[in-house]
Amino acid sequence: MKQDKPLLIVDDEPNIRRILEVAFNKIGVEVVTADCAEAALVALENQTFGAVLTDNTMPGMSGLEMHEKLCISHPELPVVIMTAYGTIPQAVAAIRRGAFEFVTKPFDLDSLKKIVLAAMSQNEVPAGDRPRKERVLAATKTPFIAESPAMKEIYKMIEQVADARCTVLITGESGTGKEVVAKLIHELSPRNQQSFIAASCAAIPESLLESELFGYEKGAFTGAAISKPGRFELAHEGTLFLDEIGDVPPLIQIKLLRVLQEREFERLGSTKPTRVDVRLVTATNRNLSEMVDEGMFRLDLLYRLKVVEIQLPPLRERPEDIGPLAEYYLQKFSKENGRKLKAISPMVHAMLETFAWPGNVRELGNVIERAVVLAPKDAEELGVECLPNAIHQAA
Repeated sequence: MKQDKPLLIVDDEPNIRRILEVAFNKIGVEVVTADCAEAALVALENQTFGAVLTDNTMPGMSGLEMHEKLCISHPELPVVIMTAYGTIPQAVAAIRRGAFEFVTKPFDLDSLKKIVLAAMSQNEVPAGDRPRKERVLAATKTPFIAESPAMKEIYKMIEQVADARCTVLITGESGTGKEVVAKLIHELSPRNQQSFIAASCAAIPESLLESELFGYEKGAFTGAAISKPGRFELAHEGTLFLDEIGDVPPLIQIKLLRVLQEREFERLGSTKPTRVDVRLVTATNRNLSEMVDEGMFRLDLLYRLKVVEIQLPPLRERPEDIGPLAEYYLQKFSKENGRKLKAISPMVHAMLETFAWPGNVRELGNVIERAVVLAPKDAEELGVECLPNAIHQAA
């Protein structure tokens, strides 16, 4: 596949530059090399490139420092950063500031080529033809109600990360809408015509989790009468959402790390690697950093999972969203249950906004569904008599 623009490779080690140059030349990519960031910046002033592949640790200016300058001078230029394990936190920060991807050394050459080609392909799309960041919510299947400033900022972040391929970690209390955010990221992404596969790591028994995620071959264990693909294979070229990622046991964490680094795995009972192209989005209501300190979660996996972290605030901290969410659920459940309810009384609105909502948006939806079912069948307005005692007591 011939690329119109060359690739700029920046590394102070001549052998690495030569290996990479030969590898990319073989797949039709023209290469220009530079032995330091300063030389690369000069080259960028005189020539247009499809992407930059740079080492981080170099004499003088580092690759991360060069990326900071490119964010200003060449904001549309994709940058892939090669980094050692110890500088992964800085590389993750670079991803948040717009770098395309980071690759840990020693790298897998095939995986690196795929990442760089994806970066160069992104840069070939004319700016005017790229999907609009300000997408219309009505065009998506998943409703996202955001009246509060906090949720409006989160929607902007969702738009920002949807077109990228980086992993996203969604955190927040139970019931705040983490799966809604994951679905919206998928629907606003270039992968939206492919599968969105969801799995709750807490709901799958630990003994079955590996086979559920990675699949198994016939005869891999007693009862395995046929081969079966796992969630990663089912989500190929689409999005895989793993909820309650903090419940994944250590052995599965190692396998997840390999999938994220190498984009391949083995089915249970097989030694043949299976390659996949999956956008991974995970969620948890637990503090993964504390779990790392306690030795219950791998630090290197956490770095990989939280390239971008989206923190969802609890409903009690965004009261502006309670009324619109309640109206949305009223219309939804009235239609599902054949009711004529069209509005919520002002008193009900006031009571809903004073409640603490320990179960967050999920609890609000359950309360409105219950109220709709208990309301008089000919009622057009939802009254306070339909609300549960807990809300009356709180009010």
